[in-house]
Amino acid sequence: MALTVCSRSFINRSRFSSLVYSYFNKNIVQMLPPCQAASNSTKDADQSRMQRGLPKKLPIGGVDQVIVVASGKGGVGKSTTAVNLALSLKELDKTKLVGILDADVYGPSIPKMMNLKGPVHLNKQQLMMPLVNYDIKCMSMGFLIEDEKDPIVWRGLMVMSAIQRLLRQVSWGPLDYLVVDMPPGTGDVQLTMSQNIPIDGAVIVTTPQDVALLDARKGTEMFRKVEVPVLGVVQNMSAYECPKCGHTEHIFGKDGATNLAKEMNLPIIGDIPLHIKIRETSDSGAPIIVSHPNSSQAQAFKDLGRNVLQRLKVLKDQAKNK
Repeated sequence: MALTVCSRSFINRSRFSSLVYSYFNKNIVQMLPPCQAASNSTKDADQSRMQRGLPKKLPIGGVDQVIVVASGKGGVGKSTTAVNLALSLKELDKTKLVGILDADVYGPSIPKMMNLKGPVHLNKQQLMMPLVNYDIKCMSMGFLIEDEKDPIVWRGLMVMSAIQRLLRQVSWGPLDYLVVDMPPGTGDVQLTMSQNIPIDGAVIVTTPQDVALLDARKGTEMFRKVEVPVLGVVQNMSAYECPKCGHTEHIFGKDGATNLAKEMNLPIIGDIPLHIKIRETSDSGAPIIVSHPNSSQAQAFKDLGRNVLQRLKVLKDQAKNK
């Protein structure tokens, strides 16, 4: 069974809202296409989840690996990190197909950072077609609202239904990597994502500031409780770099994320400076990976991409040996 979005070739906000209401009242699992035969270990895991009252995890059609970029707190540069991570994965291997899902329904940032704007069109299967820039497939609630200044005033159930549609009713495949820009916190969206789809790894973004570190710890513990592997910690805005003289100042403190990672037995997989170029390029819709690919700031994001790929391989090898 498939949910028809609308009879026209594009989607508007009011129509999308009404469809989300009706969609929520139906059994989501019954509407999904059958997945491939699972191994005995997968079946055992699914049976265990069902016994605990949890939904069965179903992969996103055509997507090989899912990487979520999360933080316990807003304002730590999570979306900037997610965008540049996706671009670095593409830059490191041009043959790979990469996408970004903006799961922050209330505050979507991907449209501006990726310089994209709706409308969203439908294919023959009535699936939403991602918008594409810099060879990255993108989907966001920001593409589905008529005016980017309009707030999305929805209750939690509406948001959960919207997330399900962005996962299941988008023509994502084929993709090697889907990077998910998560909203801040440890609430409904995080649980919906982690309990409904297989996630290959979570990247925790934080600044060295003590207040941010407290919430980063909570975010890490949440993923561990829902059995999502944590790839490591990204220390963002680690130090201010003066664009004129190159002087470095630790505005938000020094080594806070490093100490947190040691306490939680996690690696530091990224160390991103606080630099005006990163902010300016993100706001202009030309992320630093594409606009200044040879800069030291872009190199920091490429190092993050390499570390993420390495950690994914390590976790995959560990899973095979179990």
